[in-house]
Amino acid sequence: MKKNIFLNTLYTLCIFVCLILAWTGIKDKHYEYVAAGVFGLAIFGVLKVRLIKEVRKTLK
Repeated sequence: MKKNIFLNTLYTLCIFVCLILAWTGIKDKHYEYVAAGVFGLAIFGVLKVRLIKEVRKTLK
């Protein structure tokens, strides 16, 4: 369970960093940063949803 809590925290931090990266890219007109941020958001979002589903399944 500690592993899942650590992973959830890590995914949340990575999502936050990707949001900041995308925002900075939009503000400075560096669209490669925006693309990297959106790609990271998609990956970490999917991983976080899968982790939450796994935890819910384990608790039942």
